[in-house]
Amino acid sequence: MKKTIFTVAMLCMFALSGISANELKSIEREAKTEMVSPEDLSAFCKAVMQGDVDTVKKFIELGEDVNQKSLGKAPIHYAARYNKAEVLKVLIANGADLKKRCDGGMTAMKYAKLSNATDAQAVLESAMKRK
Repeated sequence: MKKTIFTVAMLCMFALSGISANELKSIEREAKTEMVSPEDLSAFCKAVMQGDVDTVKKFIELGEDVNQKSLGKAPIHYAARYNKAEVLKVLIANGADLKKRCDGGMTAMKYAKLSNATDAQAVLESAMKRK
């Protein structure tokens, strides 16, 4: 019942804001992904979401793959979505794929834009210009 109410509310909001059908589909996929238990998220991605630069660096030193997805998203997607610019810099410096798409088809830049993560957008734009 909650899911139905949530979906109807989302559709009403998007109808009023003029979001296209393609964007709506990707947002719906995102909403479904978010309902997964946080315990299922990798420790590395949890550190990324929290903006814990030191822990992220330690994981990378221990051999963590900066492009390994957890719950359908790579660490760069979490960093972009939660506006963790310093973590983004570390991930990019260690080979994170800027063009990698999540299971819902969105890039890190798309997550940053949807989340109004201006610091993350600036880091991503700067990194894209260098490549």
